[in-house]
Amino acid sequence: MPGIIHIVGARPNFIKAAPVVAALGAAGAQQQLVHTGQHYDRRMSEIFFEELGLPEPDLNLGVGSGSHGTQTAALLVAMEGTFTEAAPDRVVVYGDVNSTLAAALTCAKLGIPIAHVEAGLRSFDDTMPEEINRRVTDILSDPLYVTAPEGEQNLAREGISGDRVVFVGNPMIDTLVAHLDRFDPAPVQARLGLEPPYAVATLHRPANVDTAEAATALVGGLREATARLPLVLPLHPRGQARLESAGLGDVPDLHVVEPLGYIDFLSLVRGAAVVITDSGGIQEETTALDVPCLTLRPNTERPITLTAGTNRLVTPGSLGDALDGALAGAQKRIGDGPPGWDGHAGERIAAHLLSLPMAPPALGDA
Repeated sequence: MPGIIHIVGARPNFIKAAPVVAALGAAGAQQQLVHTGQHYDRRMSEIFFEELGLPEPDLNLGVGSGSHGTQTAALLVAMEGTFTEAAPDRVVVYGDVNSTLAAALTCAKLGIPIAHVEAGLRSFDDTMPEEINRRVTDILSDPLYVTAPEGEQNLAREGISGDRVVFVGNPMIDTLVAHLDRFDPAPVQARLGLEPPYAVATLHRPANVDTAEAATALVGGLREATARLPLVLPLHPRGQARLESAGLGDVPDLHVVEPLGYIDFLSLVRGAAVVITDSGGIQEETTALDVPCLTLRPNTERPITLTAGTNRLVTPGSLGDALDGALAGAQKRIGDGPPGWDGHAGERIAAHLLSLPMAPPALGDA
C-alpha cells in the first residue's frame, strides 16, 4: 500500500479531505494527516476534526497567520523537512489555500508526486490569491481530480494533458451528505434567539473587507439586507476591525456571532431563507441544500452553482433588489444538482489513488 500524506490547513480542506481519508482508511492504506496550522483558532480548525470524524493530525506544523509571503515561506520550510523525513509515495492537497500551493512547490522540488483534489476551478481573476494558487498547483500536480465539468474544460484550454485529469465529483458534498441528518436548524436558532425567516452571511474576501471604501459599501449592503429580514453574520477574524470601523455595529437586526463549527453553521444555513457570501465552498453547500445564495463577488470559480439555479453574483449596491428576488422564489435548484455530487467522490478518489504506481521520491539537495 502507498504511503500518502494529506495536507490540510483551513476549513475547506478539512471538509474535502474527510471522505478521502475515510475511504483510504477503509482500504487499509498507509496515510498521514498533516495540519499546517494555517487556520489555528479552534473554531476555524480543531472543531472540524471533532465533528467530521477526521483522525487527529499526525503532525501540526503550526505556521499561523501572516502576509502571503511570510506564511508561504514558513510553510515551504516546514514541509520540506516533513516530506524529507517521511518520504511519502504521494502527497494529496485540497483546494486553493496557501498550504496547497506550498505543498505543491515543495513536492515539485523534492520530486514527490502530488495529487490535487478540486483541480481546474478558475475565477479568471488574478487579483485573487487563490487563483494564483490554483493555477500553479495544477501545473505541478498529477493526477488532477476535477469536481465539476468546467474544471476539465479549463485545464484543456491551458494545455494540460487529459491523461492527468480525472473527473471524480465533489468530496465537499460527500461530507454534507454524510452529516445531513445532523443539520437541525432549531437548536442553533434557539441559542441565537432567531426565528425564521432570516439570512446568513459570511464575508472575508480582501476585495470586500481590506479597504475602507469596500468595507463601507459592504456595510451599506448589509443594511439593505436587514431592512428586509434579520441577518446572522458569523464574523471571520479577517476584516473584523475594518468592518467595525465602517459601522457594522450600527446595522439594525444584524446578529454578529463568533465563527461556528461545521454542524452549527450548516444547520443555520439549512434553515435560512437566503445566504449572502463571498466564499467558494458555501456556494456549493447552498446548492446542495437548495438554499438561495447571493455571492458578493464579480466572478466565481464555481459557475456550476449559477447554472444549477441557486446562486447569483451581486454587488453591495444590488443586494437589496437581489434579496427581493431570492425571497420571492427566483433562485431554485434545477433538478438534482450538479453531476458527481452524489456522496461518493471520496471513494472514487481513493480508488484511483490506490491504482497508481508509486515510485520512490527523488529527494535531494539543490
